[in-house]
Amino acid sequence: MKVVVFGATGSVGRLTVETLLDAGHVVTAFARASERLGLSHENLRRMSGDALNAEDVAQAVRGQDAVIVTLGSGMSRKSVVRSEGTLNIIKAMHTHDVSRLVCQSTLGIGESWQTLNFWWKFVMFGALLAPVFRDHQVQEKLVQASGLDWTIVRPAAFTDSATLRPVVKDVPNTARGLDLKVARSDVARFLAEELTDRFYIGRAVGLSS
Repeated sequence: MKVVVFGATGSVGRLTVETLLDAGHVVTAFARASERLGLSHENLRRMSGDALNAEDVAQAVRGQDAVIVTLGSGMSRKSVVRSEGTLNIIKAMHTHDVSRLVCQSTLGIGESWQTLNFWWKFVMFGALLAPVFRDHQVQEKLVQASGLDWTIVRPAAFTDSATLRPVVKDVPNTARGLDLKVARSDVARFLAEELTDRFYIGRAVGLSS
């Protein structure tokens, strides 16, 4: 399968690219500075561009079979790259007849808000990361209204720990006592597998240990 990963140099994006390549996919890694990816593979194509530039996005989407979105804003808490970049991606997918979209969001959006503890509800997403949270909210609404074969993945807080409890997939909204953490490698694996498994089409799926 030919797949483009937007946000390919981010911590999850890079692992997603690696996972896809290991599975035999042909991958286009899209990022502002794709040379920072630091990977080399016969099935890898690096593409530098801006997700906020519709022409860059259209060029990356053209000829693909599927799209994975792992867009992030780096150190910025006020960026709208998730929502506006995703809107450009959706438009390009319709233009070039690409239907499969897997989009990384965050646990806490929509009905998954109930799974969060006080710290995440009122300190992190309620104050420190409020603009990021709002950007994810808009992003999800765009994906859900896109008319594409979409899956939204809502991971808990990222960690590189290998000692977490097993990952809970499709976290129920009534779940309590979760670590509210998930290994980046587990998120990347789920993004890559769901691309072809298609088990959660039209659904938002929470991931947490």
